[in-house]
Amino acid sequence: MSDATLLQGVAAPLLLANLDTDQIMPKQFLRIIDKAGLAPGVLYDLRFHPDGSPRPDFILNQPAFSGSKFLLGGANFGCGSSREHAVWGLQQLGIEAIIAPSFGEIFFGNALNNRLLLIALEEEKIAVLLADMDDGNHQLTINLDAMTISSAQHSFPFTLGARHRQMIVEGLDMIGATMQLLPEIERFEASHNARTPWSKVLPAA
Repeated sequence: MSDATLLQGVAAPLLLANLDTDQIMPKQFLRIIDKAGLAPGVLYDLRFHPDGSPRPDFILNQPAFSGSKFLLGGANFGCGSSREHAVWGLQQLGIEAIIAPSFGEIFFGNALNNRLLLIALEEEKIAVLLADMDDGNHQLTINLDAMTISSAQHSFPFTLGARHRQMIVEGLDMIGATMQLLPEIERFEASHNARTPWSKVLPAA
């Protein structure tokens, strides 16, 4: 088993149903021209007071959950607008996987296409994992070979499409996954140009 197929880390419970992308990444943090610098904006209104000071009762501000790699979320996690910044910000904050009963459809696609692992797990099983963490051990293990998520006491299977599993294990986004098909793309292009030479795009003069 390689390091790429075994993810381990602290899991923070964020059991808010219908947590939307506007809450995950508020609009004032979207005024950027690249992906950088989004981590401070993640869950800003939940993490910070209006004056910018941390809310000590928020889960990610508590010492036991500092540096969490996983989130245990509520139903319909990531619903709302299609902003991809929500995914980029979570990744920049150090989140590698989110476990929830269900996800917003657009967020689900954005996340997996950017290598943020989403695991759909029934509420009852999430409750078991949370109960296991009551002893102070907040670590979970995700095994992408066995396709299981485990606490110290319990292990549950999950499903993930083959393409998305490959992208996460090999560290590929959609562009990287497409570039793996470059020889086939070039063969198609050559064949197409041979059949329809009039449609060939010529290089700029």
